Amino acid sequence: MNKMKLYHYLIPLGICLAAVSCKAPEIAGSAAPVALPEFYGNHNDSTNVAAVSWRNFFKDRNLVDLIDTALKNNQELLITMQEIEIAKNDIRVRKGALLPMLGLKAGAGLEKVGRYTSQGAGDASTEISPGHEMPDPLGDFKLAACANWEIDIWKKLRNAKKAALSRYLSTVEGKNFVLTNLIAEVSESYYELLFLDSQMLVVKQNIGLQKSALEIVKAQKEAAKTTELAVQKFQAEVLASQNVELVIQQKIRETENRINFLLGRYPQEIKRDASGFLSLTANVVPTGIPAQLLTNRPDIQKAELELVAAKLDVKVARAEFYPSVAISAGLGLNAFKPSYLFQFPESVLYSLVGDIAAPLINRNAIKAEFANANARQLQALYNYDKTVLNAYLEVSNQLSKISNLEKSYDLKSRQVEALHKSIAVSNDLFKSARVDYFEVLMTQRDALESQLELIETKKEQLNASVYMYRDLGGGWK
Repeated sequence: MNKMKLYHYLIPLGICLAAVSCKAPEIAGSAAPVALPEFYGNHNDSTNVAAVSWRNFFKDRNLVDLIDTALKNNQELLITMQEIEIAKNDIRVRKGALLPMLGLKAGAGLEKVGRYTSQGAGDASTEISPGHEMPDPLGDFKLAACANWEIDIWKKLRNAKKAALSRYLSTVEGKNFVLTNLIAEVSESYYELLFLDSQMLVVKQNIGLQKSALEIVKAQKEAAKTTELAVQKFQAEVLASQNVELVIQQKIRETENRINFLLGRYPQEIKRDASGFLSLTANVVPTGIPAQLLTNRPDIQKAELELVAAKLDVKVARAEFYPSVAISAGLGLNAFKPSYLFQFPESVLYSLVGDIAAPLINRNAIKAEFANANARQLQALYNYDKTVLNAYLEVSNQLSKISNLEKSYDLKSRQVEALHKSIAVSNDLFKSARVDYFEVLMTQRDALESQLELIETKKEQLNASVYMYRDLGGGWK
């Protein structure tokens, strides 16, 4: 199978349905290669993270165990495996059509014809042996081997087999595509779980700070340094944070169940280490060169194989206009009584017939199928173009996202550090009555939001690394 090259645009030609000589759209290459996108950086760099096994890409042992379980039990992956078996059996069907069909045939019958017919008159005047007339009614017993074979002079059957093979390979690539997405989805959900655990820890710490501030406000109220309004405001902040804690608990449960679904098992706790989430480092993801997407991305390979199969389907449909040549043969035993069936050579039956048939009139059905095959080929062509374009855009987006998230995380880290210092300052100023309670509340609220945003940025960094690994075609090798 000739590999389709990204460096050539695929150009559909016109469709002709007028006669047997009509030709299907051909796929031709342009004179000049398409310029490679610049966003990959160094085009001479042949290293690509897609060549790294997922077991080596992910360092978290708990995550590796989860992915391993998902690859064994995930229902979508198991369904895809059965699609591969179906496509494999279709190859056997197409291969069998190339060979002669052999079979055994046995039959028995009884026939009574009119006396005043040519056959009846002939049978009445015929003796099987001296003094023994033809029996009436006449039996018919047969035991024979038969064969039928269509000679594939136009390569119709061979092209159909090649198309089935391409579709089988396409389902294999489809399985690989499911693998890459499954690994990415499990990883994303796992990092989501660690993110929620970290959020829960921050919220609980914030609730502790808020309760301490509430006690200070209550003491100041007793000393007539503040009002009941300040107490109620601080109490409301504590209740709001406790409500956030409940929301996060629900999200943790839902995320655990989503992971369990991907792993094909009923709800249970997901083993993980939530400590040190912010210290996790996203993997460095070398992108290699753009042309490597053609061999690494399973969806591109799948679209390419579907395009090859569609082109072969056009050839099969076009061959329907041509004459077909078939040979049928039979060899066996035939007699009117079972006792005569094995008397040789009198009971031997054989036949050999050759047929040539060609459609001449009312070929509308053949023309319609040929038009459909052409349309499906163009669909496959456009789908291939769309898949390649989508692959490049996904990689471009992730490269930009990784770069921007790195800068964003640095800025948010400095913001969180500054707001943590401001909490202590605002508390001291509040105790000395130099700021009011509203400024203390806003400082605590800003600090909480910045911490949560920092944790979310870390999650996005980890996911961006996973997405880049997926978009480059990693995970299935």
